Amino acid sequence: MAEETWKDYKEKRHSKPLPLKGIRVLEVGTLILGPVGPGFSATMGAEVIKCEIPPIGDTGRNMTPFGYFYKGFPPVFIHNNVNKYWVGLDLHKPEAQELFRELALKSDIIEINLRPGVMDKWNVGYHQIKKINPGIIYISKTGFGQWGPYALENRPSNDGAAQGLCGYAWMSSFPDQPPLKSSIYPCDDYGGLMGEVAVLAALHHRDKTGQGQFIDLSQSENIMRAMSWVWPYQQLTGKEAMPAGNRDVSICPADTFYCCDGDFVAIAAPAPDEFKGLCTAMEKSELTEDSRFNDHLTRLKQENADDIIKIIADWARTKSPDEIEALAETHGFAASRVKSVKDIMADEHSKERGFIAEIDDPILGEYQDYGFPVMMSKTPPRVKWAVRPVGFDNEYVMTNHLGRNADQIKALYDCGALGKWGDLPGRKPPLDWDGKAGLIMAREAQEKE
Repeated sequence: MAEETWKDYKEKRHSKPLPLKGIRVLEVGTLILGPVGPGFSATMGAEVIKCEIPPIGDTGRNMTPFGYFYKGFPPVFIHNNVNKYWVGLDLHKPEAQELFRELALKSDIIEINLRPGVMDKWNVGYHQIKKINPGIIYISKTGFGQWGPYALENRPSNDGAAQGLCGYAWMSSFPDQPPLKSSIYPCDDYGGLMGEVAVLAALHHRDKTGQGQFIDLSQSENIMRAMSWVWPYQQLTGKEAMPAGNRDVSICPADTFYCCDGDFVAIAAPAPDEFKGLCTAMEKSELTEDSRFNDHLTRLKQENADDIIKIIADWARTKSPDEIEALAETHGFAASRVKSVKDIMADEHSKERGFIAEIDDPILGEYQDYGFPVMMSKTPPRVKWAVRPVGFDNEYVMTNHLGRNADQIKALYDCGALGKWGDLPGRKPPLDWDGKAGLIMAREAQEKE
């Protein structure tokens, strides 16, 4: 059945319709929390118009690992901002505010992640836009929401601060060790994803009622929702949830173990047949009859969990990850080498499924990134183009969406409502740009869909 459904998926997905075609999103987003959600929607076919204040634009254009830029753009920014249209719009200016309102009148969704009250000050807040477009879905993504003590303090936030504030870094550590902040951005990415879930639900509600709505997303509250058992456990038991490193405290055995070659393997065997298979692989079948280990709930008791984890750890130290994976396949328990990101990019499974996206962009050229993390047989998401300099699509959007002619567009530049990139990394075109590549691609892409 799977073979029939997914036959030639990789080859045919670029010719299939996109699920959010016809939906228009205005984005005023910075860093990751703001842009990542519209990035998801753009990959699914929504027309996302990203509005940046020129010439600096999104501060995420400065955010790059170890100061590295690829053709003038940071990898973080490239990853989160595909398939968008780029408008340099200075919302401090009344003329730019009017342009934004005109775009909002023709849009379905507005996504922002500025501090509470900023968009209202610029005369483009939810209630101001709602007057001209009652069906608008307006999502504000902030560190702490629109009200409450932290919001009233106008307290800034970012992913690292959210990890610390909400206990995520605390729970990610090992016992008796300092908190461990993830070097990726779970609060931003999970928050952005949950924001799009809310947006899609609001679109469904609007389809039934004709009513738009305001969505208030708190970055800190979203990552707390991802922390699973922690909150009900602590409230119900009165015990403080403590970090446990790589050990899963709800599944036993489940942990990460050293192998003989210094690599790691993750092993899990909670079900009876899985645990029996692991014991057989270790040549310790008698453990299944041991009163400490013969059922899952008994194994979860702290002292019993410590004992079985030590037994597995001592055994794993004598094997390579390949040997353990082979034994797991034979005996029916879960085991996987802990891979580096380099391993993942070379993984044949990811390549076979088309999860590693091969992108050929007229400005950035060929590069790899991972694709949208869900396969859709009828309406597969896809990356069509990469990031662009600040204001790159000004003329296209002003002409095709707002009907401005060349003289009117020039007047908007003259008054400062419109602008383009500054001479700074992350903002301007690559040095080898020919002045034409990519300029008409947005129009061509729209016409072909």
